[in-house]
Order: sequence, then C-alpha cells, then structure tokens
Amino acid sequence: MYGLAGLVVLVLDIIAILDCLKSNADTVKKLLWILVILLLPLIGMLLYFLLARGK
Repeated sequence: MYGLAGLVVLVLDIIAILDCLKSNADTVKKLLWILVILLLPLIGMLLYFLLARGK
C-alpha cells in the first residue's frame, strides 16, 4: 500500500517539475520551486499547484 502511495507522489512530483520547467517564470523562481518540490515531495507539490500555478 505504501509503495503505491509513494509511486503516486513520485509521478505527481515529476508532473509538477515538468510544469514548472514549462512555465514562463524566471530561472531563479523555477529553480527555487524545483528545490521545494524535491525537498518536500508532497507538501512542495501541493504548494506549487496551489500558489505558483494559480497565477
């Protein structure tokens, strides 16, 4: 069960990182968001989709 949940979080993190790379934000903001997503996998991904992508 935990393996499946980890796999889902991994896939969503990859989607968030790819979305961040495709965005029009400057390079520093992209790098910071990618670091947040990598260091805080579940929380970072949620924060990215709620805060950064909403703009």
